[in-house]
Amino acid sequence: MYMAAPPKPKEGTLERIKERGYLLWGADAEGGAPYAFPDPGDPSKIIGFEVDLADAIAHELGVKAVQSQNAWDSLIPALERGDFDFAMNGIEVTEGRKNHVLFSEPYYIYTEQLVVQKDNTDIKSIVDLKGRRVGTLSGTVAQDILMGMGGVNVKIYSGQVEPYQDLALSRLDAVLLDLPIAAYYAKPNPKLKYAGPPVGEGLYAIAVRKNDTELKKKLDGILAKLYSTGELKKIYEKWGLWNKKQEKLASFFEDSGATTLEEGRRAPVKNFFPMLLKGAGVTVLISVSSMALAIGLGLLLTLMRLYAGPPFEWLATSYIEVYRGTPLLIQLFILYYGLPNVGISLNPVMAAFLGLGMNYAAYEAELYRAGINAVPNGQMEAALTLGMTRGLAVRRVILPQAVKIALPGITNDFIALFKDSSLVSVIAMVELTKTYSMLAASTLRFFQLGLITALLYFGMSYPLSLLARRLEKRLKKDQR
Repeated sequence: MYMAAPPKPKEGTLERIKERGYLLWGADAEGGAPYAFPDPGDPSKIIGFEVDLADAIAHELGVKAVQSQNAWDSLIPALERGDFDFAMNGIEVTEGRKNHVLFSEPYYIYTEQLVVQKDNTDIKSIVDLKGRRVGTLSGTVAQDILMGMGGVNVKIYSGQVEPYQDLALSRLDAVLLDLPIAAYYAKPNPKLKYAGPPVGEGLYAIAVRKNDTELKKKLDGILAKLYSTGELKKIYEKWGLWNKKQEKLASFFEDSGATTLEEGRRAPVKNFFPMLLKGAGVTVLISVSSMALAIGLGLLLTLMRLYAGPPFEWLATSYIEVYRGTPLLIQLFILYYGLPNVGISLNPVMAAFLGLGMNYAAYEAELYRAGINAVPNGQMEAALTLGMTRGLAVRRVILPQAVKIALPGITNDFIALFKDSSLVSVIAMVELTKTYSMLAASTLRFFQLGLITALLYFGMSYPLSLLARRLEKRLKKDQR
């Protein structure tokens, strides 16, 4: 279940949790199993050992647990800006992260597991990795280990499925990731094997904001209670995560009923349609509303640039050049993660709407300008001779003709915006592409689900293509 982010908190997070009746915790379901991932039997439901742990914590608080979707590598910034109450998603306790958040007592001891191809006999441990292509996740301790070794060709991934796929396809020589990830994605793969015993040791803990000392204290107490009652151990045994390392946490926490990748592969494709259609609905909503903003703002920018004179002409030109000259992805990051630094906090929907709309407005402005410039100068002169004011001439004579010329280009931009809307997943929006990524990561059905997703995009954009062709034909007739 996904919910919009609450407003940025000030103090008293624990009290607000109890007042609102649910606990909002941040995690990336695209990150996959066994942490948090869509249930193959019911993709609208998120499962995983951390989901079970969040439910247990919420039960102790007397509320429900609600997962808030957010990209893994931006969980900490999203937590700091107040998008959810705490973050729990295999977050490793590091000194760098301690500078930004408070950590609860650790709930799991992880190790790093090296994985190679089944027939590989050259790599037996991490000391054999010099000069090899090794995959790992961005921002992890495994990445730090590989970077610190020197001489290793480190390939960084944003998802935990892709490194093992590339390893199986011989695009990599090895993969180094946390053992829970390797146990779920590499161990069942007949093309892969573990290379040597696990190495290193680290801690997973719940991240809370720096000022939420009361919440941290409460979480520490709940984790201690869950341990003492054996609830934590049951959760880890359910997901096959029990090992000797956990005894260092006083027997905190191997295969007993956990959902496997094979279940995801066997689940009927129809199970995934409702969630994909929901994602498509979000894509349509964001795309249509953003395009409406782009069309209106683009027209205003064009009029300022051509008719308002300085300084408005300079401001409009600067806006257009800056937005066309910088990546949309960076603009979205600034809107969602940058503005809170100056006291402006936007929810994901508003940030997506403004980000796409303001970006495409720059392109629509250029289409309008080209349309206006295509209207012969004599049209304006004739209108002024008839006694029209400049503004009236623009509104009654120039713009109607310019809009006709620009319409096919605007329609094409609308099609492009539908596809660019996939970028809003970086700011916690679960649209069609993000939904596909989450489902594919938990089932490895990249082809089937990818084909369905592509067809959904085609179904949304093809009518616009037909509209563009119809407009072009009508314009040709009008020109005759």
